[in-house]
Amino acid sequence: MSKKLQQAKADWEARTLQKALSRFPERKERFTTSSEIELERVYLPDETLGEAAETRYLERLGFPGQYPYTRGVQPTMYRGRFWTMRQYAGYASAEETNARFRYLLDAGQTGLSVAFDLPTQIGYDPDHPMALGEVGRVGVSIPSAREMARLFEGIPLDKVSTSMTINAPAAVLLAMYIVVGKRQGVEPHKLRGTVQNDILKEYIARGTYIFPPKPSMRLITDLFAYCAREVPRWNTISISGYHIREAGSTAVQEVAFTLANGIAYVQAAIDAGLDVDSFAPRLSFFFNAHNNFLEEIAKFRAARRLWARIMRERFGAQNPKSWALKFHTQTGGSTLTAQQPENNIVRVTLQALAAVLGGTQSLHTNSMDEALALPTEKAVQVALRTQQIIAYESGVADTVDPLAGSYAVEQLTDEIEARAQAYIEHIDALGGALAAIEQGYIQSEINEAAYAYQRAVEEGEQIVVGVNKFTSEEAAEEPRDILRVDPAIEAAQRERVRKLRAERDNARVRELLGRLETAARGSENLMPLFIACVEHDATLGEICGVLRDVFGEYRQSVTL
Repeated sequence: MSKKLQQAKADWEARTLQKALSRFPERKERFTTSSEIELERVYLPDETLGEAAETRYLERLGFPGQYPYTRGVQPTMYRGRFWTMRQYAGYASAEETNARFRYLLDAGQTGLSVAFDLPTQIGYDPDHPMALGEVGRVGVSIPSAREMARLFEGIPLDKVSTSMTINAPAAVLLAMYIVVGKRQGVEPHKLRGTVQNDILKEYIARGTYIFPPKPSMRLITDLFAYCAREVPRWNTISISGYHIREAGSTAVQEVAFTLANGIAYVQAAIDAGLDVDSFAPRLSFFFNAHNNFLEEIAKFRAARRLWARIMRERFGAQNPKSWALKFHTQTGGSTLTAQQPENNIVRVTLQALAAVLGGTQSLHTNSMDEALALPTEKAVQVALRTQQIIAYESGVADTVDPLAGSYAVEQLTDEIEARAQAYIEHIDALGGALAAIEQGYIQSEINEAAYAYQRAVEEGEQIVVGVNKFTSEEAAEEPRDILRVDPAIEAAQRERVRKLRAERDNARVRELLGRLETAARGSENLMPLFIACVEHDATLGEICGVLRDVFGEYRQSVTL
């Protein structure tokens, strides 16, 4: 190793590493292979590099926990603590999902992740006509703070980190969570977790939007500002590339469009008067992991480096925590096949390993049966055990960024970064992410990529094992072990919300909803009113109904 790299390493150890070790000691004193070969914390080039190559290394890779974060956001990464094993769960009623949460926690899961049903995602109560046939189907039904309390019954909110996959009404669901925490005796500043709160990707790829973009962005920045003051440990947005990839984008597009959306959120918050370093450290991201192993690892490394540069150079952030891209990963749902579903275990293992080698902060592994239905407990356990085997048996968590220096991985990292940057520059030229969405540019790019992939599969250029090659003559009958949601859940949820309305102080609710309408027509931060409303048993549908009257509803108008 050259003297320049030796000195840079010594500086990193003194300024960054020791501070981290004093707060979070590593899991073991010595990390070794099964042959007792000791593993270093971080590996650097052995050979003496030229001056230009050394400078390039330090500028583009550097050290973990330091700008540009190519090698990870923490100095010790998984030597200090494994990623959060956060299995996504939610179906039927709050009680049934609570039972699944307890099962997962008992099985070794280290964080909760809530899936909400479609009516909750688009702001309707279970007794609304639009909710018919959808209550509890693809997630849990949570129309009120009472249901949120049932969801977390017996789970102390100061002991777990909770992620909530909710977007258009994210601020209202977080208000419910805050109220439940208070009722448990947990003050807001002790709550830890993430709310997805990413509306732009809903306009692009997913469709569970309610309001037009401008008021939607207001709700997001209101949440940023409130949490910066009152819930400082909460990640206020999870800027999501996952759904962009599920819609058919390439890995490069996933990085580019996700970071372009991130730029739009940061700019909106600055335009609303927030200092960038007051909210940027609590931004988080959500990426997909697909099957092309080396490309996926490089994708995560490129995204970190690109975001660090965007935050420091474009937005002038001064706090290093504002530069660090922290992300959750979920393995690729669109890669799962109904044919030969056991093959999905192998796909998920490869994808999870790519996420870990790429430096994820938390991880959800899909279950083998999710191409057929919501996962069974057995399938969920296999998915969680996949993470645990990677963590405890594979050894890949014992050294930081183990594939750094690979000719292939470094070249792919550079290429993905360059191509994503070109996309971002084009989006900037169109007027930014929101303008690009309104013009249909991002949607069109994803559609073209999805079409190209599907054509490659149908023509046999892209092999999908068990689908277009290595098929078998299995009977086409549906597997017997499949989770089914009882239709009676919907009737029960309708009755519960009607009972709530009969028992609460309706005069107080009407007064609070009136105040909310007035505030929504003005400019004050709406979070305190959301909390007051749900604390007095106003329902999600009632709150979103007031906002619909004030803000209107978004209608997709782009013809692709």
